[in-house]
Amino acid sequence: MTPGLLHPTRDHPSEKERTTLVGMTRSPRALGPLALLLPVLAGCTPALVVEPAPNAADPACAEIMLRMPHEVDGQPDRDTSSQGTEAWGDPAIAIARCGMEPPAPTTDRCVSVDGVDWISTGQTDESWTFVSYGREPAVEVLVDPTAVPGATVLAEVSPAVAQIEPYASCVGPDEVTEEGVPEVPED
Repeated sequence: MTPGLLHPTRDHPSEKERTTLVGMTRSPRALGPLALLLPVLAGCTPALVVEPAPNAADPACAEIMLRMPHEVDGQPDRDTSSQGTEAWGDPAIAIARCGMEPPAPTTDRCVSVDGVDWISTGQTDESWTFVSYGREPAVEVLVDPTAVPGATVLAEVSPAVAQIEPYASCVGPDEVTEEGVPEVPED
């Protein structure tokens, strides 16, 4: 058995384990390396609790999350509690969740940033919500508009989302027929 580790099938340590554990707490040399880490660990930001998207386990999300920027608007990324999520800043200025259901065609406002279409699905004084359009899985981005412009966040996360091939794109009013169907350009 490894000294200092409790046996997984017993509720209490053996005499030998107790001696090892007690000896470690009384030996300043044993705590030396840990004592050096305490100031570093004390400064760590706790993980932000973020609800995962319904399809966060989609393998495409892993690829997207690996490509997310390490900073947004100068704010570093931080640990989150769930797979397929990313956050930046403390307090968070933006949160991304991969694995959302792709939105259906809509008349909601759509913007294209670096080749990725984003639908603005919600806007309040405290939060703006954008969802990628025409890509599966979809990525949701929540932005604190009092801390950073939505355009800045979308410009920084769009290259990661662009890894998913689009199957549809937003169209403007001049690209829709009278029946409400997007016109398909002739080749």
